[in-house]
Amino acid sequence: MSLIVLASASGSPGVTTAALGLALGWPKPALLVEADPTGGSSIAAGYLCGSFVPPEAMIEMALAQQADSILEVLPQVSQALPGTATKWVPGTRSHEQARTLVSLWEPLAAALRSLDATGQDVIVDAGRLGLFGSPEPLLYGADLALLVTRTDMVSLSGARSWAETLRERFARSGGSAALGVVLVGEGQPFRAREVSSVLQVPVVTTVAWDPESAAVLSNGTEPPRPTGPSRRVLGCCSGSPAAAGGKTRPCSAACEGHAARSPAGSASTKSSCRLRVGGLRDQ
Repeated sequence: MSLIVLASASGSPGVTTAALGLALGWPKPALLVEADPTGGSSIAAGYLCGSFVPPEAMIEMALAQQADSILEVLPQVSQALPGTATKWVPGTRSHEQARTLVSLWEPLAAALRSLDATGQDVIVDAGRLGLFGSPEPLLYGADLALLVTRTDMVSLSGARSWAETLRERFARSGGSAALGVVLVGEGQPFRAREVSSVLQVPVVTTVAWDPESAAVLSNGTEPPRPTGPSRRVLGCCSGSPAAAGGKTRPCSAACEGHAARSPAGSASTKSSCRLRVGGLRDQ
């Protein structure tokens, strides 16, 4: 069993979309946990188009934590995503509930890690780092913590600050090898090697920048028509990121055959700008 947690440093690089695509394309049944303290389930409102009112899963588990019964309640609040083998634990309905969940994250991390007997892998959407009620114990208890970022200068500036913090905290706990980066839109303008050099964190995988196809997961829209064979879209990573062995792996198709198109001009942008974030230049 693997506990994989995705989070972002700034902006909205697509953490929920990447986590959902990862869970839907996982090679065996997975449990997807929405732990973003912002409130309002993006999966219920987006991917499921508001067709389903999710239970107060996090509040029920917070109450269960007081009775040391999270493992008993977890299957009750886990919902099946239609047409898939993926189970889903909905997030909070309001940001005001974040205060209630502060004490939940550490015992929940222990409970999720104890699912080893079920053979079920767990994928967590932790949202944006630094918010009140952020599920940091899940991040530091993960087998693999993934910092999701785009490759523009603004995104990388925020990612660099958090990458430094995460490196230090993982190093203190002896878990430095469990930290990686997911790049959304590699080459727009910077490549994985450049980003890894600046963040000093390995890039585990890359995700194609394709808003039209990503909307299938984020907004529940109809998949775009295929434009050719063997194309990939924003979606799941093929197999476990932990199996990448430190090498960058591109994401495979969440909707097989749909196109992945990059905005024109990214190559020219790349050639005219070298990666420099916070005074640290890529060599």
